[in-house]
Amino acid sequence: MTAPAGGAPSLPAEERPWPGMDVAGLRILVTGFGVSGYAIADQTMQRGARVLVVDGADTPEIRERARILEVLGAEFRLGAEHTRALPEDREIDLVVTSPGWRPDQPLLAAAAARGIPVWSEVELARRMQAADGPAWLGITGTNGKTTTVTMLESILRAAGLRAVACGNVGLPVIEAALDPEGFDVLALELSSFQLHWTEHLDCEAAVVLNVSADHLDWHGGAEEYARAKGRIFEGVRTACVYNTADETTLHLVEEADVVEGARAVGISLGAPGLSELGIIDGILVDRAFHPERRSSAAELATLADLAHLGPQGAGPHVLLDALAAAALARAHGVPAHAVRDGLRAYRMGAHRAQHLATVDGIGFVDDTKATNPAAAAASLQAAERVVWIAGGDVKGADLGPLVAAAADRLVGVVLLGLDPVPFTEALSRHAPEVPVRRIDPGETDDVAARTRLMEDAVQAARSLAAAGDVVLLAPAAASIDQFRDYAERGDLFAAAVTRLPGEHA
Repeated sequence: MTAPAGGAPSLPAEERPWPGMDVAGLRILVTGFGVSGYAIADQTMQRGARVLVVDGADTPEIRERARILEVLGAEFRLGAEHTRALPEDREIDLVVTSPGWRPDQPLLAAAAARGIPVWSEVELARRMQAADGPAWLGITGTNGKTTTVTMLESILRAAGLRAVACGNVGLPVIEAALDPEGFDVLALELSSFQLHWTEHLDCEAAVVLNVSADHLDWHGGAEEYARAKGRIFEGVRTACVYNTADETTLHLVEEADVVEGARAVGISLGAPGLSELGIIDGILVDRAFHPERRSSAAELATLADLAHLGPQGAGPHVLLDALAAAALARAHGVPAHAVRDGLRAYRMGAHRAQHLATVDGIGFVDDTKATNPAAAAASLQAAERVVWIAGGDVKGADLGPLVAAAADRLVGVVLLGLDPVPFTEALSRHAPEVPVRRIDPGETDDVAARTRLMEDAVQAARSLAAAGDVVLLAPAAASIDQFRDYAERGDLFAAAVTRLPGEHA
């Protein structure tokens, strides 16, 4: 029984039975009013919770969205002053935080000190979802999450399942988990931020694609970052999928507390061992879920089925993503032919190794989401001869290993960004013969100026390229020094490519 309005709820949040947790009467503080914050407030208010939302931003767009939920009874406090401490005029039973809020943020630290549970949207969704709700297939990693989760969605749908990509891409998890029509399977892309605040995932199967240095300031170091990634394996029932080329991913599997009987399943670009998926003679094969896996492998797809995913076929990182998606689907019981059909039907999403066009024999690829060296390194390996458009805010990353590994593939480099020194120093050490063109940053305060900047970069790249080469936007850096965000950077690149003279294919 729930207490009357104004009183305390009958049971604390952490003691309420789940799955199918009842949130009626809970006094919930939602921190951050982005996509997930809106979904949290909406879904919990519909079920009787009393919701207060705080956000440091106070813009007309946010106020417009807030008005929709205010009609339903939510309260909003916008502005930085409301994010520095817990509200003094009311009790809070549960804080549900947006993924961007750091653990040391004062309000969240105060909640933890007072013993108020702090959950992610994902944790809340898992608890609120009914016992007979959709299965969860989880994906995390430093790079490749979005490609893998959308590939998985395509495979699951090819198998005739009602499935959706959600989490860090697509629908918020809480909307997908509580969808009134009911999904069969959720393909979840989960960031380290989301996982930090999540204790119970209980995925049917999950994968950590890779772990490299990223977001270390948020997590407080590499060990904590990796530990957050590893949370995705907690409670796995069927398969923990890891990258055999990344020892950290195997270590995370070995450390995970899983349901008895869950298996470790490896993925690699070579011939697979027992309980692995890999590639033999241009064929993606399964020796993990195939009934005769001790003596043979099941054919899942061919490299030709994935050839449309790059100007020179699918790159190594795309193939690994495909194997990861296949492993999760097979763990759910999807037949081999659906893996093939789903991969054949799959098309890259915007800004992730997206082949835009071939102009006079030169391929143009948008991988603006490659915002760190590890992501850019994977993208650079997908072509034999590359004119690389790079640059931006590297946030202190060491570019030497990236340039050294790619040097033999580089036929030219075009540099964006306000500070080219990290790139020019690495290039002078490891690729001194490669021609470099730096684009004058000028003023980039408006869209017209940013458009001209990218036009200049594309023109410079084309002048360095010949037929058969690939012009690749894989910046290895954040966009914030010159562009609104990585998406704008990619959109302006794509627009500049469409305006190039010549024969487009």
